[in-house]
Amino acid sequence: MLPGFRSILTVLLVGACGPFALAAEGKAKAARTAPRSDAPRPNVVLIIADDLGYGEPGCQGGREVPTPNIDRIAGEGVRFTQGYVTASVCAPSRAGLLTGRYQTRFGFEGNAIGATNADPKVGLPTDQRTIAQRLRDTGYATALVGKWHLGGTAGFHPLRRGFDEFFGFLHEGHYYAPPVSARLTTWLRRTALPDGGGGRWSSPDGRVIWTTHMGNKEPDYDADNPILRGSQPENEVAHLTDAFTREACDFIQRHSTQPFFLTLAYNAVHSPMQAPDRYLEKFSHLPDIHRRLFAAMLAQLDEGVGTVLAQLHAHGLEENTLVVFLSDNGGATRELTSGNGPLRGEKGSLFEGGIRVPFLARWPRSLPAGQVFESPVSSLDIAATALAAAGISLASGELDGVDLVQSVKVRSPEPRVLFWRMGQRCAVRAGDWKLVRDGGPRQSGAWQLFNLAEDAGEKTDLAAREPARVEALVKTWENWNANQRPPLW
Repeated sequence: MLPGFRSILTVLLVGACGPFALAAEGKAKAARTAPRSDAPRPNVVLIIADDLGYGEPGCQGGREVPTPNIDRIAGEGVRFTQGYVTASVCAPSRAGLLTGRYQTRFGFEGNAIGATNADPKVGLPTDQRTIAQRLRDTGYATALVGKWHLGGTAGFHPLRRGFDEFFGFLHEGHYYAPPVSARLTTWLRRTALPDGGGGRWSSPDGRVIWTTHMGNKEPDYDADNPILRGSQPENEVAHLTDAFTREACDFIQRHSTQPFFLTLAYNAVHSPMQAPDRYLEKFSHLPDIHRRLFAAMLAQLDEGVGTVLAQLHAHGLEENTLVVFLSDNGGATRELTSGNGPLRGEKGSLFEGGIRVPFLARWPRSLPAGQVFESPVSSLDIAATALAAAGISLASGELDGVDLVQSVKVRSPEPRVLFWRMGQRCAVRAGDWKLVRDGGPRQSGAWQLFNLAEDAGEKTDLAAREPARVEALVKTWENWNANQRPPLW
């Protein structure tokens, strides 16, 4: 039965049976969320990088920026070579990730930025339950450290969405430190340089660089977007990557004797590009300051990941903590130099470079060390995996993901069908075949067909050679799309 049809049927039955059906549904829900008592309850640490390209970490083939701590998660756990997110931009990707449901099922399709994210009507719908809500309801301590970007007003605040604690910001980005900070270099997009022309300009001391290469201006990230502790503004003086690492470690220390769920949502390596001297100096051999800044930001992020792993080790929590690391979407290559390896496209696109991301998981108690898993997986699977690990049973079809622990044990799971919709952009992957329509944000374009087993870089469009396959996949996507909601804004 299709998920959408099941939802419609449920509504009809509740309407017909009245309060008795609602009471029964409540009892069934309580039964589904009751944790098992026959296994120790694991901690879950979800680390989200922002705009980190598929090909940048060392374990993904990157050679320019050492990432020993990110690589350690892969070496001590599982590296998913075909790990996908559900959108190629931040907000809808995070909506799917934190609910375990395709965000198009509940109309969260746009990437609400700036003042749009502060609109009281815009945010993760309150009838959608997050991983944090489900875990907290069964006794977990929960925290979000870092970026939220799922609504900037009171009704959508993280503290109202299942998180006991919040330290971070509500919108799409934030300056890591004031641009004029000592021992810090800042790179900013502008539409014109001081002389009215284009190209690059650097301040006399080299601390601020302007560039017009993107043709747009750096957003006003900090406008009505303070760093918050809970709901109160915090005067944070540390570089945000370091501050978020510090807060994550503090949460682990304070809750080391109880099961916890920590979402550590770094804003690195998202713009604005800002890096301290001590990291820039490590990459003085890179001739282009643009790339040097990116390398420094990634190195700082990797160091933060290592500090968090060390905190887990210090409290004896390694063995029974599920650590998941992934990026929220593909690398913004032109903007940041964040590279997507052999894949086509970048952030914003539904080609592989926009939606296939670094995706790693470590849980020594239940996952083998050093394994490479080559079947497609989805960020939707993280919710299903975390809840299964905590012993929380759910009704069939309640989530759209699968338990990654069971997938890894099977090693050759049944082929999956994955879907995407972002305005006029859309795609479906079934087995090795991917059908994608990506003419741009306002143009549908033609359907293109790729065999990813033979052509991961999506260089050869096979649509003209395989019309029957195109027709079948279009029908598959349309059947799925018929059960999705129109965008809420």
